[in-house]
Amino acid sequence: MIVYLDASALVKRYIEDAGTTEVNALITEANYHVTNLISRAEVSAAIMRASRMDILGREDALVALRRFRSEWESLQRLPVTEATVEEADNLVGLYDLRGYDAVHLAAAIIWQEAIGEAIQFATFDRKLRDAAQQVELMTWPEK
Repeated sequence: MIVYLDASALVKRYIEDAGTTEVNALITEANYHVTNLISRAEVSAAIMRASRMDILGREDALVALRRFRSEWESLQRLPVTEATVEEADNLVGLYDLRGYDAVHLAAAIIWQEAIGEAIQFATFDRKLRDAAQQVELMTWPEK
């Protein structure tokens, strides 16, 4: 199985939340796990935001951040290219997506076309999942 993780899915590996167990299982099951370069900033920001909101203690957030950074190299990372941004621009208009969400979706679409195999698009963002289904990507989780 090949899985693309957007930041909303990837962060659950580092912050205990609903879906954490399932994300960890998905990552374990996957032959390849891929994300976009922007996930590095998004996941780090989400971890630190959890600390500011007292969802995580400061020390736990720093541990999560170190773990994320140590595992970063094990992820395949797709670049943000002109083609990716152009596709994201189109997707924003079609599906009313936020900018980085559109970049994730564009990267997954381009990557799936390039490898010629179906991928699982993992996201916990409902609007992004709906858009991914509209462009006929397999989504995870289903609901």
